[in-house]
Amino acid sequence: MPFWKTILRPWYYAATLPVRWWMRRLMEADHRAPVVVLAYHRVAADQATPWTVSDRMFARQIDWLADRFDVISLEEGQRRLRTGDNWRTAVSITFDDGYADNCRHAIPLLVKWRLPCTYFVTVENVLHGRPFAHDLALGQSLLPNNVEELRAMAAAGVEIGAHGYEHTDLGQIEDPAALHRQLATARQCLQTLLGCPVRYFAFPFGQYRHLSVAAMDMARASGYAGVCSAYGGYNFPGEESFHLQRIPVDNSMAQLKNAVTLDPRKIRTPRFAWQPCSAALMQEATP
Repeated sequence: MPFWKTILRPWYYAATLPVRWWMRRLMEADHRAPVVVLAYHRVAADQATPWTVSDRMFARQIDWLADRFDVISLEEGQRRLRTGDNWRTAVSITFDDGYADNCRHAIPLLVKWRLPCTYFVTVENVLHGRPFAHDLALGQSLLPNNVEELRAMAAAGVEIGAHGYEHTDLGQIEDPAALHRQLATARQCLQTLLGCPVRYFAFPFGQYRHLSVAAMDMARASGYAGVCSAYGGYNFPGEESFHLQRIPVDNSMAQLKNAVTLDPRKIRTPRFAWQPCSAALMQEATP
């Protein structure tokens, strides 16, 4: 994040706060308040990567969210979208990749406060304990979660989701069998390892170019209840609820406040164009 953007964030938030308050008041009065899905990655004491949030900042962010919004599960968020009725701005908390560091502070804090979250993990890293390639590219060898940690989280009420078999750009995959591995096989493997349902999938990287209609169709046919992107944008009641747009979170209160309180720049974020179709892809790809 450029330094000048870091400086301007609080000023932008303060300058647009009256507009945000007015929009939120109108939407909540009309029961059209958004479901805001946040995407975290790693919470730790250091700042090893740009996608690391410090322990102290995470606690501040969660405290601020819990005081002002409904903190809900993805399932409840989807229900509100389907019914077209949400009278109060709601927030869902998610994590991508699956870092062992999250078990030291972030997950125990959410469990203690009884706040739901969905935790997306990449199968290959869990099975073999290999650091993620995007961390190694920065010279950081950060441990992923192991199976025992995920089982403990699931037993504590954390929803475990899939983030691919490998951390792969699904937008570049055209082969149905390869998509089947990243979506269906990843789900089946996690369910076997954890002994619990795996209902949600988060696209690795999560930008528009990392999604595809074929991958969306395969996710639906693989039995997922929903998928998540990470290119920003809000989810409004009445919109299609299978695909949930998410906003990434960084180590900043100003960025979080800008994201959750209806940033005028994100109100009209275009949704990835996709409509549900048949399970033909799944049938073609299944061995």
